[in-house]
Amino acid sequence: MSHLPPPAEPGDGTRAVHAGLPAPRPGRPALPGPVFAAHYHLPGDPAEATYGYGRNANPTWTALETALAGLESPGREAHAVVFASGMAATSAVLFTQLRAGDTAVLPTDGYHGTSGLIPRLEAFGVRVTTVPTGGPRQYAALDGARLMWTESPSNPGLDVCDLAALAEAAHARDALLAVDNTLATPLGQRPLDLGADFSMASGTKGLSGHGDLLLGYVVTRDAAAAEALRGWRAAIGAIPGPMETWLAHRSLATLQLRVDRQASNALAVATALRERPEVTGLRHPGLPDDPAHALAARQMRRYGCVVSFTLADRDTAERFLAGLRIVDNATSFGGVRSTAERRARWGGDDVPEGFIRLSVGVEDAADLIADLTGALDAAAG
Repeated sequence: MSHLPPPAEPGDGTRAVHAGLPAPRPGRPALPGPVFAAHYHLPGDPAEATYGYGRNANPTWTALETALAGLESPGREAHAVVFASGMAATSAVLFTQLRAGDTAVLPTDGYHGTSGLIPRLEAFGVRVTTVPTGGPRQYAALDGARLMWTESPSNPGLDVCDLAALAEAAHARDALLAVDNTLATPLGQRPLDLGADFSMASGTKGLSGHGDLLLGYVVTRDAAAAEALRGWRAAIGAIPGPMETWLAHRSLATLQLRVDRQASNALAVATALRERPEVTGLRHPGLPDDPAHALAARQMRRYGCVVSFTLADRDTAERFLAGLRIVDNATSFGGVRSTAERRARWGGDDVPEGFIRLSVGVEDAADLIADLTGALDAAAG
């Protein structure tokens, strides 16, 4: 009889490196390459085939979906469905779970692309109410609702809501809770473990982390809901390409390395920016004095890569961005290369003209701080 202790639960790095890989076979790659196929050999009854037509299923999707289910819900069965983009994933949840006459609750301070779905939902007879992230209004809005969509932390304001309490309140009213987990990633937060019905993310951002692909996914523990998502994906053709899917799966091997470096860099940058008098409204959940820190510390394991702050006005913000040399002036977040943008240029976000969303990458923290402070000096002059 063996007296060795039972194997420990694998850590995040180990889990990410091995997520979705097939059992080792001699002479075969650890991660099989992408499968490019519009159709598959399909004799006999199509219902007996796992893969028949490329719009319905692909082995490369299956591998990534297995990996994502394991990261979002380790130790408990879950079902992941990958999509062509984060917005495709968001749309799939909303349009499979809502019917004419239902009420949906969306954030006033979330991603503006999600807000763009409001008129489309209303055109299908869905009533939409909007509330800010966190606070009592979220709970009050659940009365009579079928589904609440929330982001935590929110994008771009970085507010946090109590997901476990919100899930409990939603379920007490027979409502569903869907969480956009893009900013946190599954290594920063696991909404399903906190009671959410759906965890969705844009794999374009931190999950793949290199700014070179578009992808989205949804994970749920409800098998029927997952089947509905797959049916929606096939019906509207919101399918990811096999190359993008494979690249995202390959990128998981460095997910823990990237998010740890980004989180430590973001905290260092936020701490340095706190010393600058021209910086106001500084937010990062990892700062001990951030309004969201206490709650974030209870439900998050990593605080993410985004730092937000406000400069005096539009012109000051534009001079600041023009003065950056390492940080790119670009949208999106979660990549290995740091980016910053004046978020109000897009419209749709209720932020001041001088509001900056900074996505901190994996460069050396000292170099990033020097670049940011130098650009602030230039903007002031």
